Amino acid sequence: MKFKVVSAVAALAFLAACSTTPETGSGQTGGGAAPVAAPSGPAAGSQQEFMQEVGDRVLFAFDSYSLDSQAQQTLRRQAAWLQQYPRYSVTIEGHADERGTREYNLALGARRANAVETYLESLGVPGTRVSSVSYGKERPTCSQPSESCWSRNRRGMTVLR
Repeated sequence: MKFKVVSAVAALAFLAACSTTPETGSGQTGGGAAPVAAPSGPAAGSQQEFMQEVGDRVLFAFDSYSLDSQAQQTLRRQAAWLQQYPRYSVTIEGHADERGTREYNLALGARRANAVETYLESLGVPGTRVSSVSYGKERPTCSQPSESCWSRNRRGMTVLR
């Protein structure tokens, strides 16, 4: 009886070992298909990749259209991505916070968009693929009257088209 139990356990262990799929890269070939890794992150060359991996906006200081080092770093990534995917053109949107007149903020938004456009072109993005528009304070991302909110509204957005 003891022999039958040990034989049954050994047979089950043998069958279980035969039914497992070897790990990918182990050099063994099995009867089943190798597991496929799920893609991580957005698809290469997609708008989602541009927004999440490259960055689609740069921020500006109060009453400024100068590009700081962080903005320049983001724009270098954008330029490299745009050179890799020439099927895209972009529109640069200039935005301002709610302080100041409508006219002043439209002019400031235009200067911000122009600063981004000029920098991208200096990095090799053809001017024929870049246009700009100013929205001033008309399209805020945040509407609370606080510096934290205003700082997010002072931006240059690169929109793929």
